[in-house]
Amino acid sequence: MNFQQLRSVREAVRCGFNLTEVAHQLHTSQPGVSRQIRELEEELGIELFVRAGKRLTGLTEPGGHVLPIIERMLMESSNLRLAGQEFVARQTGLLSVAATHSQARYALPVAVQEFRAQFPDVKLHLHQGSPKQIAQMLLEGEVDVGIATEALGDYPQLVALPCYRWTHSVVVPPGHPLLNEPLTLDALAKHPLITYDTGFTGRTRIDRAFEERGLAPNIVLTAMDADVIKTYAQLGMGVGIVAGIAYEAERDTQLRALDAGELFGIHLTKLAVRRGSYLRGYVHAFIESFAPTLSRETVEKALADDPAEQYAS
Repeated sequence: MNFQQLRSVREAVRCGFNLTEVAHQLHTSQPGVSRQIRELEEELGIELFVRAGKRLTGLTEPGGHVLPIIERMLMESSNLRLAGQEFVARQTGLLSVAATHSQARYALPVAVQEFRAQFPDVKLHLHQGSPKQIAQMLLEGEVDVGIATEALGDYPQLVALPCYRWTHSVVVPPGHPLLNEPLTLDALAKHPLITYDTGFTGRTRIDRAFEERGLAPNIVLTAMDADVIKTYAQLGMGVGIVAGIAYEAERDTQLRALDAGELFGIHLTKLAVRRGSYLRGYVHAFIESFAPTLSRETVEKALADDPAEQYAS
């Protein structure tokens, strides 16, 4: 048994059982991948995959049972390498962080700046995506840390920890009628609205609030990016609803903001890491810089806790 066999099985599942894609991911040949899988099956004495001719079409029942074990073995192999690097080269390495646009644009810059000053020899890769994409990147080991408001607490394979609370803001040009009356859902429903795509930055709460009030909001434009929402609100195309952190009075001089916390509730941004992963010292330093309440002791305790006891799930 060797790790290349284990990687071949894992990538076969991740690539939808397409061995050509597996070979590409592992920088080898398709016959080589098939051979690695067959050799592992022969050693284990079971078939891991359902086959149609030479094609893989799914996991067998034994394969489904073995896959989590393979995942853990590969993770521990990675953890072993990281643990060694921690003592050989404490100040060098790679940190990969995935975040939504709002987090990357408005919440992360200070932490990134502090991290670069403290660890100038650590390469920092910043990825952007939807909350579900971020969760997938974490699950597949592509990133070390994920930051989002949605989705991260839905996966038992992830440890999702609370960072900070925030509310939405309604943004309109100066002189807009909403600035002269109490902000209510009924008042908002009278205007065309511009807000986030479904699944981004508290959009679920926005939809639910109108639904519970029995209102059908006129959402004329959606975007993943708060800057896009603010741009079109400034042009007078509609009333913008953005995360409160996305409104910057000194920059957004052509807009005015109204706090919408009472309408859409308080939201909780979470930071997630993959359960069972080994976090190097500089990863802990980045986490604590972004969320000071998440000390190394706090994160390590959460990683050791049973998933059912996770207070952020």
